[in-house]
Amino acid sequence: MHSMSDQPARWTKATVYPDMWADPADDPRNNDAGQEGELATLLDFLTNYRITLRMKCADLDPEQLARRSVPPSTMSLLGLVRHLAEVERDWRNWITEGDPLPKLYGEKDADFDGAVAEQAVVDAAYADLEREQAATDAALAGHPDLGERVGKERVAIRELMVHRIDEYARHAGHADLLRECVDGRVGQ
Repeated sequence: MHSMSDQPARWTKATVYPDMWADPADDPRNNDAGQEGELATLLDFLTNYRITLRMKCADLDPEQLARRSVPPSTMSLLGLVRHLAEVERDWRNWITEGDPLPKLYGEKDADFDGAVAEQAVVDAAYADLEREQAATDAALAGHPDLGERVGKERVAIRELMVHRIDEYARHAGHADLLRECVDGRVGQ
């Protein structure tokens, strides 16, 4: 168990700007293609936040990914990956008229509580996230009209897209802090 007094030294891989995660030329989120239209813009923001989460988890072992580094919170980087897989599934439930899909990890907070330092858990979490993201993306692709209202609650596709961006952005901020506590790496 690591205490808050065991703070790692701050560092970055960036050489151009010392407060960046990576040099701009090496940052996979930097694409100069201007997005045309609201849907393309929303998808670009979502994609970039998804990449940010993966970047914040990169090059860590299972113990580091599972480390709950901001007590008393049970949040960890691995828990965030599992949580976002769970909410991707839940967002699909928002757009369906049928019975909801069951939770991936069980009751409330099981996504964080079950984020243990085992390679099999890490591998499963990433597989779950990829599968759930792809399934939600595919379901939403069938609704290109952002004003269309779907599901039992009649939620607008636009609202769902903005909510997804909000969720990933908020957790990317958490990931910044968690990663810095794990090994001191900082940056945008």
